[in-house]
Amino acid sequence: MEIVILSGSRQIGKLAADAIEQLIRRKPHAVLGLATGSSPLPVYDELAVRHEQGLDFSRTSAFALDEYVGLPAGHPESYREVVRREFTNRVNIAPENVHGPDGTAGDIPASCDAYEQAIIAAGGVDLQLLGVGTDGHIGFNEPGSSFASRTRIKSLIEQTRRDNARFFDSLAEVPHHVITQGLATIMAARHVVLVATGAQKAQAVRDFVEGPVAAICPASVLQFHPHATVLLDEAAASALKLADFYRHTYENKPAWQGL
Repeated sequence: MEIVILSGSRQIGKLAADAIEQLIRRKPHAVLGLATGSSPLPVYDELAVRHEQGLDFSRTSAFALDEYVGLPAGHPESYREVVRREFTNRVNIAPENVHGPDGTAGDIPASCDAYEQAIIAAGGVDLQLLGVGTDGHIGFNEPGSSFASRTRIKSLIEQTRRDNARFFDSLAEVPHHVITQGLATIMAARHVVLVATGAQKAQAVRDFVEGPVAAICPASVLQFHPHATVLLDEAAASALKLADFYRHTYENKPAWQGL
């Protein structure tokens, strides 16, 4: 796991976009894993700028991490709509190449299995973008999630519902259930880039970066990933014991290593 501490979200967005641009230029038919929430927004903003400057997404495909269960199609806070609004409508990725879990499916388990198979059929995710919750969740894999889990329905804990209530008119409107890629699904991505900003994420960052690998902190499974990059601002990195070492390592990183 590589820990990179930067001055702010704009610098984080640029560095994450660098990794995605390099991937697409090397592999135009790359498969991206897309996250929602506040953390990836600077990345999407930077990619939209680079598309205007010539970065071509026409052969790229994408799979969203998760979706609320029960929100009607077209609901502005469904993650399919958020992904479309914040990213895919701003670049030239083909709509038919953008996939998300179906939170309105009549048979949720069958729909989850089909989503897993669609990722496999596409060749797997080349780069998965992630945020992290204040309780250490990635995707909607809440504390206690199995490290062997695949795409499935999950119940949200109240802390996550309260955290996400800012996107709705009230807490009562936040669904209680979601479909999420599992931890094993996320771990199958070839490169994981996790973005965390703000002091409210500092304890979760310390827990998953420097704490034990444990189901109580789902993001800690990334310690076992062969190519995981964690991009932090100073506030999110403020509880790390080895912050100075991470800064030194990144400042002296050989150019040939890339991100």
